Amino acid sequence: MKIAFIGLGAMGRAMATNLVRNGHDVSAWTRSGRILAGVTALQTPDKAFEGDVVLTVLSDDAAIRSVIVDPDLLSDAAPGVIHVMMSTISVAFSRELTALHTQAGVAFVATPVLGRPDVAADGALQILAAGDPAHLARLAPLFEVLGKRIWQLGDEPSGAHAAKIACNMMITMAIEAMAEAVVLTEANGVAREAFFDLILNTLFGSRSYQVYSKNITHRVYEPGFRAALGLKDLRLATEAGAATGRELPMLAAIFGRMGEAIAAGHGEKDWSIIAAQTLGEADRNS
Repeated sequence: MKIAFIGLGAMGRAMATNLVRNGHDVSAWTRSGRILAGVTALQTPDKAFEGDVVLTVLSDDAAIRSVIVDPDLLSDAAPGVIHVMMSTISVAFSRELTALHTQAGVAFVATPVLGRPDVAADGALQILAAGDPAHLARLAPLFEVLGKRIWQLGDEPSGAHAAKIACNMMITMAIEAMAEAVVLTEANGVAREAFFDLILNTLFGSRSYQVYSKNITHRVYEPGFRAALGLKDLRLATEAGAATGRELPMLAAIFGRMGEAIAAGHGEKDWSIIAAQTLGEADRNS
């Protein structure tokens, strides 16, 4: 397949490398101008819409709006091209993009992913897919390279974006839960290593608990996933929650905690820095 990336950060680089390795024709436009070996550089982002598939991996709504929507790149897209939105974006913007693509006659699907750059490098991402089943079926060869499993989440792209936001919200809640548990157990003579050995082998053995318990145990919070982006995703969850008219008190608490970590100057640390904030250890990671 002739595949073009718009945005080539840490996740995009890992995915592009896998696709090149598996024989796909890969090109990319990136704001930084940095291109990988085996990937053809595109001088302007509109060129990405001339192939079979466009994978957008930009950081947020504003970046996507400035690069794709405001210049109206969809109006000149090649017939049959599928636009795959892999970025974590707001539910409202996802719905707006769906309408814009329908108006322009361009196929649009959402495939945000679960997994850090090391998981992407192994081609083991969990792909949250939503959109027209026929379009998703055409993308199967690409998904087989990028992901360990594809989770079908309905016909509306916004569903996949809501699910990704919810997943990130729950990860931050898990980090905070571990930190608060350490506050209780350490105060009563239980070492972090012993407590995490207990929970990982009984109640909570998922990857999120495995990864972030190590950060908390060793008091090391290097990214990973930057806290500034974590705050952005919690803001998206807060906005989506407000739209439902329901109160989400745990979300409100963890949003506040992440904001405290950012205000303390830890925006470039891993988002698990919120644990250090709760444990009173954030200053050691300045």
